[in-house]
Amino acid sequence: MPPKRKGPLQLAQREVDEIKKQVDSLTKAVHSHGGSTEEAFRRCQELQLSAEKTQRTLKNLTKADEPAPVGNYDQRKQEEEGRLQNLLERINVLSLELSPPGPSTAAGVVSKEESEDDDEDSDDDEDSDDEDDVDDDEDETEAGKPAALSEPRLYTVLSEFKGEQEGDLSVQKGEVLSVIRRTADGWWLAQDTKGNRGVVPKTYLKMGSGVEDEDDEDDEEESEDEEESEELTDDREKQRGTSLSNWGPVRKALTEIDATDVLSAMGAIPSGFRPSTLNKLLVEEGATYRASHYIQPKLSESKLSFSDLFLDPDTGRVRARQVRTCVCFSLWSCRMIPTPGVGVQVLSRHIRLCAFDGIEVLSNIHTVRATYNPKSPKTWTFSPRVTGILPTLLDGECFLRCNSASPDLGILFELGVTFIRNSTGERGDLSCGWAFLKLTDDSGNPIPYRTYELPVNGGTPYEKDVAVEATVTRGSPAGVFQQMLQARRQPKLIIKLKSANNRTRTQLSLLPDTLLHSLNCVHLLALHRQLLADALLLDRPTMQNADPICRPILATFPRLLDEPDLLDALRSAWLGAETSMSRAQKRDLSYVKQEFSKIYMSSTYFLLHTPSLPCYRWADPPSEEQRARVVFSIMDALKESQQTTGQSGGQELFVEPINQHLAFDVTELTFDLLQVVR
Repeated sequence: MPPKRKGPLQLAQREVDEIKKQVDSLTKAVHSHGGSTEEAFRRCQELQLSAEKTQRTLKNLTKADEPAPVGNYDQRKQEEEGRLQNLLERINVLSLELSPPGPSTAAGVVSKEESEDDDEDSDDDEDSDDEDDVDDDEDETEAGKPAALSEPRLYTVLSEFKGEQEGDLSVQKGEVLSVIRRTADGWWLAQDTKGNRGVVPKTYLKMGSGVEDEDDEDDEEESEDEEESEELTDDREKQRGTSLSNWGPVRKALTEIDATDVLSAMGAIPSGFRPSTLNKLLVEEGATYRASHYIQPKLSESKLSFSDLFLDPDTGRVRARQVRTCVCFSLWSCRMIPTPGVGVQVLSRHIRLCAFDGIEVLSNIHTVRATYNPKSPKTWTFSPRVTGILPTLLDGECFLRCNSASPDLGILFELGVTFIRNSTGERGDLSCGWAFLKLTDDSGNPIPYRTYELPVNGGTPYEKDVAVEATVTRGSPAGVFQQMLQARRQPKLIIKLKSANNRTRTQLSLLPDTLLHSLNCVHLLALHRQLLADALLLDRPTMQNADPICRPILATFPRLLDEPDLLDALRSAWLGAETSMSRAQKRDLSYVKQEFSKIYMSSTYFLLHTPSLPCYRWADPPSEEQRARVVFSIMDALKESQQTTGQSGGQELFVEPINQHLAFDVTELTFDLLQVVR
């Protein structure tokens, strides 16, 4: 048996696995109160430094570093980064529990690389005011003192600070705080006069109670306030990004919140906008909320069979399964959606949607991009009428299958934008608001098929009564005319719930119990489901056999659901093949499966392993344009080949000298049940 490949990514994966084991062990020890608190705290700090070092290593890895080809490299790297971020959050929650009162000396433990970064930052900050220099000197002095010698000191709040995350302390300008612990990252633990504790950025504080020096500061206050207000946001962003203290990673969505804070100060974000909740799940949870995960078979509780994949013994086809909820709907338009202001360039306007019960996401997260007209900047439209096949990414015709018994089950719609800051080139994802359609009435009956106008709420799905813009006040008493005007200004999402025809309902019944996707791909998903059932229920020697299966189409097809342009290529190629079939051939399932496999191998499978096809990246116009050119050229070559040979699914493209291919990887042929099963 050949030795296992040990590339940089694989080594990083093993490091993450080892860190996870140590975190689980430490968590168990802490909760069982085994061992001393000091020893547990020391282990927690060591784990934090180890995890941060591995995080930097992962960030710097590239596909070129691998000694051999790695399938789905970018996706695997992203999944490991998400796992590591979750581990860092767990570590810092433990650190908060174990952290002793008094000054944090552990926060001052910095690795060699981070010390060098701090030195570079200090060189760039030569123009900082004298007051900050004094504070920095005091920090360095405090870091070297024993805990008993560092007593709480009184500080005055320079500017209002609203706590946005767990552990933050909201304070008002002029309020006097008692600082309990001063840490190297700039987030100090303080207590107000009411006894509330939390962390506050040191740039918001000034030494002294402010009573004795009040007369002396009156002349300088106006000029200093203007300079401080400009620096507070930038300092806060820098401190959050370089945080090494116990509080840093506990906060949610660090990067997104930092970008939101900066853009809010610029006036580029309307009231009610938030970092995207669903995008955060897609990025941090890896494949957990992707359609490529949900189309895989699901094991039963015994783990000896499948719970959602069965064959009809009489016909040999996948047995239809009825679920509690199966609906088809169309995204129609969004009205009165505020637009980001100056300083940002919007790369994509879109809606992310999923099954939701008010507490947790119950399905994959599907994204539909909106069509935008600059002449109507506050109106988004979907499913535009165009000639030819409408791209899946733009198609608002969707379906939802969900077997949840929750009485509050519905569809969550998150309106979002992907943007890039013109000054820094920083990318980000914002939520412009959200809407929710409950799929049952108060009696538990399904809601009727009709058009619904859903109000768009600001904030996150877990916040209530947040308006999208500050100028909109909901529920305010006014006259009839004013109420009508106010209603027209309210952001709205318009969708249409509709019934499906018999053929579509039959195809939907073959799909997994939980899935949300575009309606135009149902026939492709149903064919994949049939091939999956053949491989797992008919062709395996025994039901207990879990050996890898040599089926390239099963190994690579799920990837198409995460790369919609390749799914469109397969849909276009299959439409051409179906057009040339006779009615008898279309009714012959074995013939259809054979032709579908041929078309897939000669089109999409070929595209997946073409070196000229760049990696898929969301809302990246240069990458999208280059991918479109490669896809169109390959598909045109395939059509010419079919016209020349008179056969569909010709394999001539694989052997033509003009075409290049990525190095062979066994994962592109192997369907590993134990790796992908849910």
